[in-house]
Amino acid sequence: MSLLQVSELTFCYEGSFDNIFEDMSFSVDTDWKLGFIGRNGKGKTTLLNLLLGKYDYEGSISTDKVFDYFPYQISESELDMTIDELSESWKPGVENWRIICEINSLGVDPEILYRPIRTLSHGEKTKAMLAVLFSGENEFLLVDEPTNHLDKDGRETVKKYLNTKKGFILVSHDRDLLDAVCDHMLVFNRESVEVVSGNFSSWWENKQKADAYAMAENEKHMKEIGKLRSSADRAKRWADKNESTKIGFDPIKEPDRCAGTRSYIGAKTKKMQSRVKNFEKRIEREIEEKEGLLNDIEKVDDLKLIPLSHHKKCLVECRDFSLGYRSDNDIKPILEGITFQLMQGDILFLNGENGCGKSSLIKAILNDVSSDISNMVTSGKLETASGLVISYINQNTSHLSGSLKEYAKKHNLDYSIFLTLLRKLDMSRVQFEKNIEEYSEGQKKKVLIAASLLQSAHIYIWDEPMNYIDVFSRMQIEALIERFKPTMIVVEHDVRFREKLASKVLDL
Repeated sequence: MSLLQVSELTFCYEGSFDNIFEDMSFSVDTDWKLGFIGRNGKGKTTLLNLLLGKYDYEGSISTDKVFDYFPYQISESELDMTIDELSESWKPGVENWRIICEINSLGVDPEILYRPIRTLSHGEKTKAMLAVLFSGENEFLLVDEPTNHLDKDGRETVKKYLNTKKGFILVSHDRDLLDAVCDHMLVFNRESVEVVSGNFSSWWENKQKADAYAMAENEKHMKEIGKLRSSADRAKRWADKNESTKIGFDPIKEPDRCAGTRSYIGAKTKKMQSRVKNFEKRIEREIEEKEGLLNDIEKVDDLKLIPLSHHKKCLVECRDFSLGYRSDNDIKPILEGITFQLMQGDILFLNGENGCGKSSLIKAILNDVSSDISNMVTSGKLETASGLVISYINQNTSHLSGSLKEYAKKHNLDYSIFLTLLRKLDMSRVQFEKNIEEYSEGQKKKVLIAASLLQSAHIYIWDEPMNYIDVFSRMQIEALIERFKPTMIVVEHDVRFREKLASKVLDL
């Protein structure tokens, strides 16, 4: 057994407003299948980079294992090289036969190792990198969100593959993957770090019970504090009133009072004042016991959505619809013979392998409403209701830059409400001072989601909105859609998200 021990780790990016970690300590076994979760911006990828030695930090990180990280970085100049050529620089000393064995375990033809990376699909690159990653020895592997942008079949392949391995940290927001693969969880709570045995669902069940207990204890302490404050206030008033009678008296109203009465009143007042001090000490003790109870509560605020109602019930009708792209004198077919109707209140999920035409179908719908796609060739029927307002989330975040204020102004969003919505999505106020390009990928996605939620629309079209979004925000958005039931077209490979919300699924 070998341990990874992190002690009193403190780290802050140069020029940043806040510490990412402060005196953080935990210990894990390097033979575990360790799931790693936390809110967006809590520093999951940063911790992996610290383990790799990329930044200076305070505290200590100790283990006898070697770290390796997925995904490997590929520069523009390396896109014309092959995985076989790059594997030596990624993992020095790696033996080619080991990589081929791992590729076979992933159900992929080893020939992809010898093709230019530029020609590989996203799924093929992911599987080839995983094969290189797991081809070493005496390593503790850092696997950062391996299923992002993968289709259903790709996710299943990666899930089954990782389930046969051990000795890794898996950063993922995919609940299905975490449940199938992990035997321990490393959790970045709001104020603390915990390491627990089990998968995501077992941790979440225990977390909900712990949160319910903490809230009940907090309520009990608050009631006790209220009672003690009331008793202390009453005793203090009695003491003050009694003290005021010590000097001076009316001999007609108090004929039995003598000079010795003053000392008696003083002793009685002192006793009452002592009682007040005891009440105050008990109040302080109750407050101390209450402190920290709610620090790690995962309570999410309700979100709101104001979808528009259209006079037509059918908003999009597609019948025998085919789509392709013109390249030189040829037309490359993407979709053929698609038929469906999108009625008001439908939540339609587009399902299929990467490259099957999901995003192209969305572009065709948007083209009928807004944009111009000059090289797209279509046939058949694709009609949208007149006057449709569509709120669209693109899967790409590379276009995001500048401040939140500039973004809100550009998209005609109420800035204060925009910030309020981001706070409800658990973005801290300190992030509002940064430019969007400094955000994590999950935080960038939250900017897009918040902007979409602020738009009143007939249809909400979201193309892979949950990539990089933390588990808690996913559940928060699920609850929002369940409550308001907007008309939606969604591309999303998160199995549980789709199972919970889809009223229709179009398999492409």
